[in-house]
Amino acid sequence: MAERGLTGNQLKLIAIVTMTLDHLASVIWPGYATHWWLLCLHALGRISAPVFWFLVAEGYRYTRSRRRYAARLLLFAAAGHFAYNFAFGIPFVPFRTSVFNQTSVLWALFWGVIALMINDSPRLAQWQKTLLMIGTTLAAFCADWSSIAVLAILQIHQNRGDFRRQMAGMMASVAIYAAVYAVFIHPVYGLLQLFVALAIPLLARYNGQRGSWPGMKWFFYLYYPLHLLLCGLVRLGLHGDTGVMIGG
Repeated sequence: MAERGLTGNQLKLIAIVTMTLDHLASVIWPGYATHWWLLCLHALGRISAPVFWFLVAEGYRYTRSRRRYAARLLLFAAAGHFAYNFAFGIPFVPFRTSVFNQTSVLWALFWGVIALMINDSPRLAQWQKTLLMIGTTLAAFCADWSSIAVLAILQIHQNRGDFRRQMAGMMASVAIYAAVYAVFIHPVYGLLQLFVALAIPLLARYNGQRGSWPGMKWFFYLYYPLHLLLCGLVRLGLHGDTGVMIGG
């Protein structure tokens, strides 16, 4: 049974492809256009975030050093910040234009790992954990997918062994994000966030194996900023030095 289904590497490859389609669509056709074919591209793009949340929770469980795992995410979040903001025309200095989308999703993934470390700490009282959890979600608020990424990672980790509860908790968190997005940014694109559900059948096929190529981890860390640099060049070529999404 372990040989069937999808490995972590295969899931990550699917996420890479759908993420790239989504980001390219955002820079080529900016401004929340609602053509049906464009919405389909963005709907496919919703697959990537849940896969990353799921694999971060898996990586946290199996890593040899959780501190080094968090440090690695922080390092690439710093590099990803400049690549992400260049891609979409967002100022490198945060909060000059908005509180939304001020840095990449890697920043939220880093805080998701910190939240898991807090959750599992035997040294902290429950009230301390609660306060620190609030702090991690606030710290991730300015990132792509905002505080919801931290909450989704927590739900996946805390409900390990019960896939239905994992996905229900994730979707409940995303529903909050979709509602806020619909009210404050764009109603159609708010509802579009719920298409993260497209990832659920893929995650259900996860076989618990990393995959045969150990280099996939480093490939993703390098691919993430590089594909964003390409998106930034496309943006400059098509639209000039203009922001193409909220926060830009």
